[in-house]
Amino acid sequence: MKIVFATNNLNKLKEVQLLVPKTITLLSLKDINCTEDIEETANTLEGNAKIKADYISNTYNLPCFADDTGLLVTALNGEPGVYSARYAGAQKSSEDNMNLLLQKLSNKTDRTAHFKTIIALNLNNTQTFFSGIAEGEITKEKHGEKGFGYDPIFKPNGYNKTFAQLPLDTKNKISHRGKAIQLLINHLNTIA
Repeated sequence: MKIVFATNNLNKLKEVQLLVPKTITLLSLKDINCTEDIEETANTLEGNAKIKADYISNTYNLPCFADDTGLLVTALNGEPGVYSARYAGAQKSSEDNMNLLLQKLSNKTDRTAHFKTIIALNLNNTQTFFSGIAEGEITKEKHGEKGFGYDPIFKPNGYNKTFAQLPLDTKNKISHRGKAIQLLINHLNTIA
């Protein structure tokens, strides 16, 4: 089965390619010559995943899935949430986003947070959603060189290292995206 993963984020693509079985050929937006930057204009993760999946299905007539992920921090009433990628501005800088988040948490004792990924799958004229959550906390400083986004400041529950310090295979087993992708794969296996 060939399926498009509607993302321009090469880090996400790399993570997901390691998770899908060999029976599924994952195509990137580059593979289908899609150079558009699909704007995420919804106010929910579900809505943004749907926008991207629908755009690819309607424009290219290909089966696809898209995701949107948010980091929700308890002490900040769920910020940055749906605005996680552009929390510090339209430049979408991970460094700027992390710095702003750490600044906003500087006087907070509650540092609990969770990542949430929603995947929208468009296949056989049907749309199906999958979700994954990773609970943890925000560290006071950045740690680690691996990963992307907020990984250097997110320490998952049960671990003493951030996502950016953990090996990718470990992160993929416990991460929000890894959990959502596993549900997607299980679904694809039932209809393949």
